[in-house]
Amino acid sequence: MSQDDLTSDVRTTPGMGTPPDPARGSSRPAPPARPGGGAVALALLLALLAIVGVGYIAWRQWQLLHINAQALRTTATLQERVNGMEHQLSTTTSQGNLLLQRLNDADQVNRSLREELLSHDARMRDLEEAVGKLSEKTLSGQDAMRLDETESLLRMGAERYNLFHDAQGAAQAFALANQTLAGVTDDAFKAVQQGIDAEHEALVKSQAFDPAQQLDSVMQLRNDVPNLPLKPLDEPAAQPNESAWSRIWRALRGVVQIHRDNGAPIDVADARIARELMALDLAQAQAALLAWDQGAATASLQRADAGLTAQFDAQSPAVQQAHQRIAALLAQLKPVVPVKLGAALSELRNLRAVHTLKPSADNAPANGAKP
Repeated sequence: MSQDDLTSDVRTTPGMGTPPDPARGSSRPAPPARPGGGAVALALLLALLAIVGVGYIAWRQWQLLHINAQALRTTATLQERVNGMEHQLSTTTSQGNLLLQRLNDADQVNRSLREELLSHDARMRDLEEAVGKLSEKTLSGQDAMRLDETESLLRMGAERYNLFHDAQGAAQAFALANQTLAGVTDDAFKAVQQGIDAEHEALVKSQAFDPAQQLDSVMQLRNDVPNLPLKPLDEPAAQPNESAWSRIWRALRGVVQIHRDNGAPIDVADARIARELMALDLAQAQAALLAWDQGAATASLQRADAGLTAQFDAQSPAVQQAHQRIAALLAQLKPVVPVKLGAALSELRNLRAVHTLKPSADNAPANGAKP
């Protein structure tokens, strides 16, 4: 649409008033020429683009502001965390310094303890050496004491066997001597132990029965003597082929009786004397067993057995049992081969003499002494 067309349309539009007077119009300036339609469209497009650009810029600005706010908050949070970490780091640093100081103190203490430990170690070595020397002296003293005790026990056992024939007591003394000698640390005395064992076995074998049982058996026999029956006093009946004088003598014996001064009948006195003699023989046998005198004990038991046969009733079971017990005791009291003692004691004395001379011989070259 041209400018002329626009002007004509304005002029012919009703209600717009009368057209200006050409005369008046000559005095006014002419209106500016309006641009065309393409320019307006271009302007509108540019305006629209400007609005879009402004909106985009505004949106971007708002987005940047929002991002900046988040960044600021994040930065503040990080700053707080960094401050906290700095505080912790400073605390850790102070604690590390404190620990370092404590470690230095501990190092100093450890050094002092190490020095004390070294000094204690040196003292312990000195003490060990002193205790070692003392233990050697103690062991030597203990060995000497044990050897003295062993020698004393061997001598006591031999004397007891030789004087009293006490094989049981001698065997006990030899057993104690063997136990004492076992505590000696020197191996040179092992041979002496073997000799002591051999003599101890010989003493044990020589004692076949227990003396205590023998004494108990004799004591029981003494207690049974008052209850043993004597032989009957009744005279036997007359034999068919007996002579007349024998019958007369038997008749006169029934008439004539002989009494003792104390008035006791002869049968009662004889019974008392027989039991007393039997008990006396058994008491002598018991005393001989206590004195380890086998010969006297055997003789006393033989006398007791003879009296038992002569005075007591042989048909009684108690008397027969007493005979059996006396026979068993006599079998136990058979003479045995005496044990030869003293070999172990002699060997012990010889070894002790050799060991006594050995230290002086060893110390002579060290001391520089001339023989």
